[in-house]
Amino acid sequence: MSNSSVAPGLPPYVGVLGGGRMGAGIAHAFLIKGANVLVVERDDVSAEAAQERVESAALKSIERGAVDANFEELVTRLTVSTDYDAFKDRQLVVEAVPEDWDLKVTALRGIEERLAEDAFMASNTSSLSVNGLARELKRPENFLGLHFFNPVPASTLIEVVLGERTSPELAASAKSWVEALGKTAVVVNDAPGFASSRLGVAIALEAMRMVEEGVASAEDIDNAMVLGYKHPTGPLKTTDIVGLDVRLGIAEYLHSTLGERFAPPQILKDKVARGELGRKTGKGFFDWPS
Repeated sequence: MSNSSVAPGLPPYVGVLGGGRMGAGIAHAFLIKGANVLVVERDDVSAEAAQERVESAALKSIERGAVDANFEELVTRLTVSTDYDAFKDRQLVVEAVPEDWDLKVTALRGIEERLAEDAFMASNTSSLSVNGLARELKRPENFLGLHFFNPVPASTLIEVVLGERTSPELAASAKSWVEALGKTAVVVNDAPGFASSRLGVAIALEAMRMVEEGVASAEDIDNAMVLGYKHPTGPLKTTDIVGLDVRLGIAEYLHSTLGERFAPPQILKDKVARGELGRKTGKGFFDWPS
């Protein structure tokens, strides 16, 4: 598949900063739709792990029949680097570093100074202010939020978060990118927690309070939402998958911006303090096999 075979609407040259679970998923999404994808990581060990994640996801997609492609040819369009300068030819770069304000600002500035003036940037933030991040950049009109969902290959949703200065051209292009990736766009104006995180965290925090109060077990609370409301996974299992530390960080931010209804329950703070972060550590609200 050459760049002439890129899905209509997608930029042929895409970059992703951060090759963790989310970044690798984002890279995979663009790769299997024909883009030439560059992932930049902080060091050689992280870069090697990122390459393995993206290649493993691509191979699984081919084995499932979800992608009609040759694996060896597919991975020739994937480059993993530790050099920010490699972003210089990218038409779109998606930042996917952890949810830390200073880290994201530093990352986005580092990307922006390497890009062409007409290139676009997006943050995969799930809660931080897109307007606030845009104010730290020289070309805020070329920036918006693209909130992918975990796991990216299985998710059919991308939240497109528009800042006050996001250009109409970028807003329209972002919807085209989402459609080209085979997913559905939900377009929201920047607000704390956007739409998805605000609603998802609100439900998850109430579920945690119910466990804390002894109303029901984590399993039964999740089953109530899966069977009663047709959620694919319950709020507590979703929290384990996302990471309790990530959920705590989002809750603290929403608490500071939206008030007491987003105050993180003590059970969440205690679990994070004990290192029970969910699937990635083997224990959260549920036990996860290693």
